[in-house]
Amino acid sequence: MSSIRLRASLLAGVAGLALVGLTACEPANTPENTSAASQSEMNENAPQSALIDRALAFTPPSVEARPVTIEQLGRTRTDNYAWLRDENWQQVMRDPSVLTPEIRTFLEAENAYYNEVMSPLSQLQETIYQEMRGRIREDDSSVPSRDGEWFYYSRFREGGQYPVFARRPADANGEISGEEQIILDGDAEAEGVEYFSLGAFEHSPDQRYVAWAVDTNGSEYYEIRIRDLETGEDIATLTDEGYGSLEWANDSRTIYWVWRDDSARPKRVYRQAIDSTERELVYEEADDGFFLGVSRTDGDSWISIYTGDHTTSEIRLYDANDPSAEAVLVSEREEGVEYSLTETGNGMFIRTNQDGAVDFQIMRAPVDDPRRENWEPFIEHRSGTYVNGLMGFENWLVRSERENALPRIIVRNVESGEEFAIAFEEEAFSLGMSGGYEFATDQMRFTYESPSTPRQTWDFNMATRERTLRKEQEIPSGHNPDDYTVRRINITARDGTAVPVTILHRVETPLDGSAPLLLYGYGSYGYSMPASFSIGNLSLVDRGMVYAIAHIRGGTDNGYQWYLDGKLDRKMNTFNDFVDAGRALAAEGYTGEGNIVAFGGSAGGLLVGAAMNQAPELFSGVIGAVPFVDVINTISDPTLPLTPPEWNEWGNPITDEAAYDYMLSYSPYDQVSAQDYPHLLATAGLTDPRVTYWEPAKWVARVREMRTDNGLTLLRTNMGAGHGGASGRFDSLRERAQDWAFALMVSGLADSEASVEVEEAPAEDAAE
Repeated sequence: MSSIRLRASLLAGVAGLALVGLTACEPANTPENTSAASQSEMNENAPQSALIDRALAFTPPSVEARPVTIEQLGRTRTDNYAWLRDENWQQVMRDPSVLTPEIRTFLEAENAYYNEVMSPLSQLQETIYQEMRGRIREDDSSVPSRDGEWFYYSRFREGGQYPVFARRPADANGEISGEEQIILDGDAEAEGVEYFSLGAFEHSPDQRYVAWAVDTNGSEYYEIRIRDLETGEDIATLTDEGYGSLEWANDSRTIYWVWRDDSARPKRVYRQAIDSTERELVYEEADDGFFLGVSRTDGDSWISIYTGDHTTSEIRLYDANDPSAEAVLVSEREEGVEYSLTETGNGMFIRTNQDGAVDFQIMRAPVDDPRRENWEPFIEHRSGTYVNGLMGFENWLVRSERENALPRIIVRNVESGEEFAIAFEEEAFSLGMSGGYEFATDQMRFTYESPSTPRQTWDFNMATRERTLRKEQEIPSGHNPDDYTVRRINITARDGTAVPVTILHRVETPLDGSAPLLLYGYGSYGYSMPASFSIGNLSLVDRGMVYAIAHIRGGTDNGYQWYLDGKLDRKMNTFNDFVDAGRALAAEGYTGEGNIVAFGGSAGGLLVGAAMNQAPELFSGVIGAVPFVDVINTISDPTLPLTPPEWNEWGNPITDEAAYDYMLSYSPYDQVSAQDYPHLLATAGLTDPRVTYWEPAKWVARVREMRTDNGLTLLRTNMGAGHGGASGRFDSLRERAQDWAFALMVSGLADSEASVEVEEAPAEDAAE
């Protein structure tokens, strides 16, 4: 059983149960605010709202500019808000109480201002929250997965925030029987802590123990604990500096786990017996740009230590049957060459882009010696068909491919070579694969969903090709897919490239340019954006908004070349695609210019920030969730956790003048200028190690300083969470409800659901 299978069966299954639909230039002088009408005058399609008029009567908190001059590569830039970064930020990640008082005062004042502005929408937020919660079966459970004598599953209790992990015995016929044994009760474990997140949950091969990793403040430093399933008690804590990646050796007494350093980087892999305080260092990564992970191959022959960045990988294997095994280096790292391993009963299969296979080819090697010198071609590279994942069984190799921005699953008999695709019919959809725990089986599991179709979980017999529906995501409040239209269109970007866009709207929504639209995108790191079902998006669509996903360059939605065409010195393609998608959707009648809300998180926040600078007139509002917007400063600081691995994604502005100049040309924080802007909401997590809290804080301060209208510029900081926001399944819904209330307000759709008389002006300023 590989760790990939386990995470797919339990941790990823839990996510499915609660699915929510994640300068060289000196600053100009501070502009004078213009009249309240100037924002709406940007575009005749901009929505009018009494709520907006009320909100604009508040005075936002005053933020002091403290200019800092930065010299770099013979260039000079000025940062007015660098002081918002706590000098002791590393300790703040571990203990938020040590945050510098004046920074805390600033963040709390911004939260108070946000609350005042949004207070008339408290009932709307609650309504949206209840709608989303009503689409969740509160006592939901995952489909059980068998591992020998036990069936494992996760479930929620009515009203519970966190999952319960449990198992039940298998009888002689392979059916579930006997009493439930609770392995870990998430609600009980989370009692008394503000934040609770599991990074790993792995039972031992003999099924006696569970190793689990938990983060209780959002910093992503995990405690790794060992639980004895005979007593139900934790018997050891191996570390409180874990990365959340761990794996059992086959002796069920030895754990491989990853250690995180003071800069929050995974740097070492230790091997440790669960009854010993002694740990053995088996690997340490010297390159700060390479991150580590540990897993097991599908047939349990090897422990795999993976190290890599965004474009280069290296794997060391350790005999899973030998707790003192020495490393076998599969293939020494070679810049730009990626590879991964998948074990079957008829060979080790290697997915790799070596020899110019941009969309990846598949090689084959012996399981007992899969070093590179033993690789032989198996499935050749096919340009335009991106092989994005493999899953192995004793007699089968399953691969996930993407072509023309749509996924597919291909099943191959590794002995006969016969293969076939599992067919699907909708215009746009999303697929997921899960092998379960067992290797010697003809059964695989996959999930299917679309923007209008709730998730379905299927068991598929690879020998007979029979499908069995095991579960369909239940929507207790009711849902009819026929009420919605899902479209996949291609828009033409300014350089002539066809860019896919997925669209969801109600059947009766007018497509005459009058409907507001929320445009979502990401476009970085090669991540594709699935056309999946979201319980959250329906609350927008049911109120008359159109929801669209722009599958822009920088992801792998259209193959790996799609990713290469949206990174480094081609990064502007990402932002141009997004803006061009918005304009095309307006031209096609799905919305109107000035009536679009842009939404993106993390690197998607960079996207919407750059789009906002480039085409502010296109948007009525922008939501940047934990947005990566202070690009040039972050990527110039090698002490930050993610900076060194980012250089081959964005370029290295510390040593490369061309990279510096190009990065500066799109960095949202640095390119804020004296112009009218759409209404803006940025969110932050105080203990976020990925996008640090000061990035959105500085961005908000600078937009508010520079904008030439008096539009809203809001910052909402979760003072007790990290990159993913609130950890409980219902608490996270509340955060999304707040985002959607803002989107509806700036789209002119919230006034009728306001909880106060919005005609009344506020009695006093929030900042007072």
